[in-house]
Amino acid sequence: MDLQNPIDTGSLTEQRWAAYTAENHEVWRILYERRMRHLESVGSRVFLDGADLIGLSADGVPDLTGVNERLLRRTSWSAVAVTGFIPSAQFFGSIAERRFPTTITVRPMDQLDYLPEPDIFHDVFGHVPLHAHPVFASFLQRFGAVAASVTTEQGMTRMARLFWFTVEFGLVREDDRTKVYGSGLISSHGDCLNALGPNCDRRPFSLDAVWEQAFEIDRFQDVLFVIDSYDQLFEAVEEAGRRVGV
Repeated sequence: MDLQNPIDTGSLTEQRWAAYTAENHEVWRILYERRMRHLESVGSRVFLDGADLIGLSADGVPDLTGVNERLLRRTSWSAVAVTGFIPSAQFFGSIAERRFPTTITVRPMDQLDYLPEPDIFHDVFGHVPLHAHPVFASFLQRFGAVAASVTTEQGMTRMARLFWFTVEFGLVREDDRTKVYGSGLISSHGDCLNALGPNCDRRPFSLDAVWEQAFEIDRFQDVLFVIDSYDQLFEAVEEAGRRVGV
């Protein structure tokens, strides 16, 4: 795989910020304000600090140019606009280069609570603030390099589970409380409530436990994993690389 140019040019696009409509900006404002009210108490400090560092606000859909100017200075990451889903090999190759594929569309007003595919709120609000944290940024880059090099079905299943239970649906212990940091929990009110509620089995994070845990993408999660620190993620992906033969 050519990691120097990991995304097929047909998948790349340009964010035409001036083309966003008043409704697009209103959707962003509603979602931002609603989620931030909850996340101020249950969101990881790493997410909250990151959102501030990259300049997110309720004022409107973020301009990736401004986001990237702030992000590149801090961790050398950037958000790269794409047309939608891209093949997993391209996705992982891109994050190995600290380039996060970002959908730039905005969900319609009548689908505020659930959208089956990612949009800019999930990708930029949910994911990108974590990229401003040096340890998480290094973990994610290393994850991309490992996942892009895996050639076996078992290895890909294991890496998919590690991504799901960390980047997408991860929990962290902060200040003697369980907080959310995974993008699926950051961006979704319902998933966040479930993750911290009585119907979710929150277990201590270990690589073996995550690798043994299957998941379904279209329902609330029954089992999630809690890390003690973001250093634990980097250690886990290094161990994963050794064990899948990368």
